[in-house]
Amino acid sequence: MQTTSTADPTARQRAPWWFNLAGQLLQPWVRIRRDPAEPATLLQAGVPVCYVIERDGFSDALILQRACREAGLPNPMQPLAGTRRRRSVFALARRDGRLLGRNRQRAPNEPLRQLVRSLEGMPERDIQIVPVSIYVGRAPSRDSGWFRVLFSENWVMVGRFRRLLALLLNGRDTVVHFSAPVSLRSVLTESGEIAPERFTRKIARVLRTHFHRIRAAVIGPDLSHRRTVVDAVLNAEPVRAAIAASAAKEKISHAKAWRKAHTLVMEISADYSHPVVRSVSFLLSNFWNKLYDGIAMHHFDKARAAAPGHEVVYVPCHRSHADYLLMSYQLHVSGVVVPHIAAGVNLNLPIIGPILRRGGAFFLRRSFKGNALYSVVFNEYLAQLIDRGVPIEYFIEGGRSRTGRLLAPRAGMLAMTVRAFLRAPRRPVLFQPVYIGYEKLMEGKSYAGELSGQPKEKESLLGLLRGLKVLRQRYGHVALNFGEPIALTPLLDAASTDWRAASADPDAKPEWLNGVTDQLTEQIQININRAADVNPINLLALALLATPKHAMAESDLLTQLELSKTLLEELPYSDRVTLTPMNPPAIIAYGEQMGWIQRVQHPLGDVLTVGGEQAVLLSYFRNNVLHLTATAAWVACCFLNNRRMARASVLRLGRIIYPFIQGELFLPWDGEGFAAQLQATIDFFVRRGLLESVNDGRTLERSAGQEDSAFQLKVIARSLIQAFERYYITIAALAKNGPHTMTGAELENACTLTAQRLSLLNELSAPEFFDKALFRGFIQKLRERRIVWTDDAGKLDYDNALEGMVHDARVILSREVRHSILKITPGNHEKDTAAGDAPDKDMAPAIPPPEPAAPKSDGDDHLPTDAAAADLHRRHVDAEQHEHAHGARVERAKDPDQPELPL
Repeated sequence: MQTTSTADPTARQRAPWWFNLAGQLLQPWVRIRRDPAEPATLLQAGVPVCYVIERDGFSDALILQRACREAGLPNPMQPLAGTRRRRSVFALARRDGRLLGRNRQRAPNEPLRQLVRSLEGMPERDIQIVPVSIYVGRAPSRDSGWFRVLFSENWVMVGRFRRLLALLLNGRDTVVHFSAPVSLRSVLTESGEIAPERFTRKIARVLRTHFHRIRAAVIGPDLSHRRTVVDAVLNAEPVRAAIAASAAKEKISHAKAWRKAHTLVMEISADYSHPVVRSVSFLLSNFWNKLYDGIAMHHFDKARAAAPGHEVVYVPCHRSHADYLLMSYQLHVSGVVVPHIAAGVNLNLPIIGPILRRGGAFFLRRSFKGNALYSVVFNEYLAQLIDRGVPIEYFIEGGRSRTGRLLAPRAGMLAMTVRAFLRAPRRPVLFQPVYIGYEKLMEGKSYAGELSGQPKEKESLLGLLRGLKVLRQRYGHVALNFGEPIALTPLLDAASTDWRAASADPDAKPEWLNGVTDQLTEQIQININRAADVNPINLLALALLATPKHAMAESDLLTQLELSKTLLEELPYSDRVTLTPMNPPAIIAYGEQMGWIQRVQHPLGDVLTVGGEQAVLLSYFRNNVLHLTATAAWVACCFLNNRRMARASVLRLGRIIYPFIQGELFLPWDGEGFAAQLQATIDFFVRRGLLESVNDGRTLERSAGQEDSAFQLKVIARSLIQAFERYYITIAALAKNGPHTMTGAELENACTLTAQRLSLLNELSAPEFFDKALFRGFIQKLRERRIVWTDDAGKLDYDNALEGMVHDARVILSREVRHSILKITPGNHEKDTAAGDAPDKDMAPAIPPPEPAAPKSDGDDHLPTDAAAADLHRRHVDAEQHEHAHGARVERAKDPDQPELPL
């Protein structure tokens, strides 16, 4: 749409010749990017247009005229129709100047008065006021020099010479932002009977606020004076009271206590610097090119559209130290202000710390306990940032994930954010979840070492220098997926109708606050998972780590990759999940190129395999996307040891197990939603021929164990089977030791030791199998569901439902696995049989009858020795590897499937 001015053509006045000449001279030095790209679509046809720019400047007028000409908009240098104005543009902020020794008095509001007067007595007339923001050198490009960042856009109204240098150096990175037009007639009508002078001031104030908000969103808030933030913190009433309390408690002078508080706030506070941010951005552009093959952002346009008018809090998952820099860099080059980032004080290293601080990092200690003054000062500093509209970023997991899963969230920063908003609810808070996906991690080996028991290496400058050797490698692609944002106000409205009353007392802790915070933490983790990116390495990890020796015939791997992609496409987890466009052969070739998998040539068909150390590292990338295949894995698990099963039994057991899977993987559905996903997954498996639906759909049946479809189901199932093994370890340890015998900490320790030993016996390549945090999360879920609770003596007691869960586990876990777990679980050995394989009595139809006895030397009433279990496992592993790694399709001498379930 092209809008033209309604001015009388005979009254048009061309710009002076010297103005046009200046525009031609400037043209080679300026390259304009319009936002939006087609601003003409914003205007209403037939209504005169008057542009308003933020600052008076000859260069801004030249840039505006050219941008309007290229966009097909009315010329700002022509007279404004229906008024006496010679130009269709005016500046909101104007310089005072001297002309031939005389002061030139410029009234900024005079153009607005002229426009208002032109509408008096003519109710049919209207004028569109279009605010236009012009930024020169907002983000330096990769081919720009470091010197140019010193002359990029900032908050200072610079002189003409500095503006000329900025145009010459950064003119090719000029952004012209057209805002939606404002109908002057509509605003005048809504204002009612208001004096023209007052109305003019009101319009000017609204426009100034608008320009301030746009500039803050584009180049960041005006935090050039760190001292003002520090002074505001120290002068706040809660901090002053804390200083007085500290002086009285420690019996020191008030001045000394004040200096102590001043030292703390200086330790915490960022020292944001626009030149440093732009300099680092320039340097990082080359750094990322050497380190990564590409950085992609998905759904960023939705996040940017939701941000204006809100206090934005970015809450990404935490996978690597590179997360800080990647997020800030990508936001900066995409035209969004860099957020202030909460960083651990362990990163406040020499040289590195000051750079991070000037890039927007503020530092916090791991614990606030025992230091009331520090707690108050930090809370006040965070409140000042939120009150000033500074975007913030922090990681609610509290640390980097060593397993690839989302960690259980810590609500401390969220609670402080909510309370800061309650204290001054002027700007609504919007939490923006972000999923960060890698194809290779710089910290991969250190993560594996820490999970296997090695102590975490403390951050130091020397350690950082030693770690520079990792920069010689390539780390593939990185994806930043922006999830669905979460508004705080609706959560507060649902929690309490009078939550705004909490702002009257800054020290108040409403009883509903913890509930809102818990709900917020869970929803953030869910929305992060709903924005996952599935890359080629994720798909390879899901397939290859599900085989005993992490090897698969190429033909099998191609089929499995195609199945996984089709499953994710036909049963989308969320509309924000992104999936690699590579086809299966390209995925395998890419995995070889990245060094994750190796090809072993063989006359019967090539085999793709993963080395032992690489398998441990690759488990990280499988865990990134476990939640996407959770429903498929559950259905497949039901047929690991069963040929036939009732559809209703799959759904019933799924509802029982779902709360625990949901708590571990942060799944988005309620119980009924999960059941619907299971139904859709079953239908998908039936369409693909992996399951057969018989008895009018009431019964599901898989093929014999040697068939390809059974092998594909087994691969899908094994991505989740270790979670069920951990659950069984926990409930078996409780049942084996009996009620009132163990504390929660003792149970965690017993489960961790059992999992470690089982991992050694079975050569598991997933170090997170014995991660104490996962056992702690499962025990917490048992507490929440009142299956387990603490008695008066601090010991654990449990409900009869726990023994039912032990019996239900027989549907999923093989006899061999259960006996191995029971044998090595510490506890009262006389209770082994009762906790394990006692004959079932009043059980549901889905529970199978006792299996045939496995070969044992001492009869069925005793458990096999560790050596016997290990030997049985090795023979099972070798048989499967011989069959599938070499692509042979031979009949097994004996079908290892368990008897069919009674229906």
